[in-house]
Formats: sequence, structure tokens, C-alpha cells
Amino acid sequence: VQLVESGGDSVQVGGSLRLSCAASGHTNSEYMIGWFRQAPGEEREGVAAIDNDGSTHYADSVKGRFTISQDNVKNTIYLQMNNLKPEDTGMYYCAAGTPGLGGLLLTVLVSSPNFGFWGQGTQVTVSS
Repeated sequence: VQLVESGGDSVQVGGSLRLSCAASGHTNSEYMIGWFRQAPGEEREGVAAIDNDGSTHYADSVKGRFTISQDNVKNTIYLQMNNLKPEDTGMYYCAAGTPGLGGLLLTVLVSSPNFGFWGQGTQVTVSS
């Protein structure tokens, strides 16, 4: 499984970004995808996940602001981020994990990163 993130940038508070995660080497039935982020000096945290049945799951800190979606034709998973805050700053990673975990993916892959396949990350910086 190969995952490549893109779309990170520097934006002002209240701005929007759309991150992309281009996936190859697997089908949607084999894995589910999650977005994670890590700020300097902080632990990695789960942000959003989409299971292979299309169900979506979000961390409380981003509910109502972030939306995860997937384009099965392009085999790409998106993270639309609106109303960005300085605390959203960090390196954003997408990861593929066991399907059917639902929201548990956001904690399982944080505690056991070797259970998933990870991209190289894309940087998001939100400044006031």
C-alpha cells in the first residue's frame, strides 16, 4: 500500500484547506483510511477516518469543521478543513488500516502505528 499526501500550506486563522491522500496498491475493501496530525513536541492524534462502508468518524476537536471524503474512481481520500485554528497546525498524515474499525482506527493507529501503512505527511500551518 502506498499513500501520498498533498495540499498542506500556510493559512490565516479562519481559512480553509483541502488535503489529498492518493492511495495505490490496494482496493477500498481491503483497508480504511484515517487522517492524523502531529504538532511539534506533541503526540500524534487521530483527526478523521472513513471506513470502507463510507461511514465517517471525527475527533471532537474537528467536528463541524473538517470533512473526510473519498473518490473511489481516483482512489483518493480528501480532508476538507474549514475555519482553521492555530491549534490545527501540524504535520498531517494519512494511514491505511483494518476495515471495520470505524472510529477506533483513530486510536489504534496512534498507539500501534505499525498496524497501519503511512504516508510521508504534509505540513499545515495556521497563523493569526
